[in-house]
Amino acid sequence: MMKIDKSPVPLIIPAPDDPRLTQSVTGTDQTGTRVEIKVPMERPLTLYLNAQEIVTMMTIGDYPEYLALGYLLNQNMLKYNDAVTEVEYDDDLQVVVVRTSHHTNFEAKLKKRTQTSGCAQGTAFGDLLEAVESVALPKAELRTSWLYQMTQTINTMPSLYLEAGAIHGCVLCRESEPLCYTEDVGRHNAVDKIAGWMYRHGVDPGDKILYTTGRLTSEMVIKTVRMGIPILVSRSGFTAWGVDLARQVGLTLVGRARGKRFIALAGEERIVYDQNLAYVEEESARHKRKGESGDD
Repeated sequence: MMKIDKSPVPLIIPAPDDPRLTQSVTGTDQTGTRVEIKVPMERPLTLYLNAQEIVTMMTIGDYPEYLALGYLLNQNMLKYNDAVTEVEYDDDLQVVVVRTSHHTNFEAKLKKRTQTSGCAQGTAFGDLLEAVESVALPKAELRTSWLYQMTQTINTMPSLYLEAGAIHGCVLCRESEPLCYTEDVGRHNAVDKIAGWMYRHGVDPGDKILYTTGRLTSEMVIKTVRMGIPILVSRSGFTAWGVDLARQVGLTLVGRARGKRFIALAGEERIVYDQNLAYVEEESARHKRKGESGDD
């Protein structure tokens, strides 16, 4: 696989009916009645950069090539001007190998580790902060009409979350239009898939918006800045460090975006208030995520 694909960019949307992504299990509900539900699958994926083992990730297993590229880019192990000669995935071995035209060696930095499916990735390296300090995010705007249409569209799209729960989603948008919608058991995996998709197809980040269902943490801010995206939106809340970093690097940070409501805590100068709130509907209870009430 070459670094940039010159063919038309494929749009990605969730595939909740894909039998590889969920499993049916039986149990009992609060009345003692036997029930059958679908739950997301988890499987290990071991990533190699050339001949070196980097990490084992727990993932639902879709788009392993994008996940591998995005992980390496967001961990600063690959640069955006590096030449990737091949990405090879072996489904039987559950291994993905990224090969570059230049020598790489991270042995002094790495210890073998397993990236869990929890919300805290725990593998970000200290030099990532230095890597984002020099990034100059592009000037862009976020119209509130785009924001409301975008969130309404995302909330009404078929998704693995609505099918089985226990999942995070990230969506790359241009204005109000979703371009790449990925899901995984960890939000870090979902955003890494988008980073890999953008790199693979040479997608310009300057006019894009990144939407996530998860919290706006320092990790999410760093990944968004690494990808060159100027606007980050979430239906969930903030962490203090995430807000501080966003303010330092000039990232527009919008959280608690549900129905008519949102809060911007950084980069407010990009926001254009062009939507009459009288024409915006409140969000359906069907789309609420666990733990959101604590953000109110």
